[in-house]
Amino acid sequence: MSHSLLVNGSEYAVDVDDDIPLLWVLRDTIGLTGTKFGCGIALCGACTVHVDGLPMRSCVLPVGDAVGKRVTTIEAVGDTAEGARIQKAWLDIDVIQCGYCQSGQIMSATALLAANPSPTDDDIDAVMAGNICRCGTYPRIRAAIKLAAKAG
Repeated sequence: MSHSLLVNGSEYAVDVDDDIPLLWVLRDTIGLTGTKFGCGIALCGACTVHVDGLPMRSCVLPVGDAVGKRVTTIEAVGDTAEGARIQKAWLDIDVIQCGYCQSGQIMSATALLAANPSPTDDDIDAVMAGNICRCGTYPRIRAAIKLAAKAG
């Protein structure tokens, strides 16, 4: 089935079934490989993208549900004020260790700042709880979110 997707401000015509997860369309059809596959059941957060500004797990989101909506991936999140601040803070705090989960972490953190420009530790913990980091960089993630919030 042919679909038109708006991803990172560009229109893409994709010929895929309605129920294929958005993750695989982004990675395999469109070629945007920054969004990662982690668990495949929406538990780890590695595949997080924004759909109309909200963080969504692309591994379980059927592509048909993204038609007519704005999809933003890690490749373009830095084009937003919050995304640029988060990315800078990630580098300033040296958050990344192995890096595999970081695109999903950054997408969730950016959505948090867009919705709540001055998050508390509890706010950060609640939103970021759905993103798993096997390297355990959680204290640096929290510090980077706080730094990005102060920069706003």
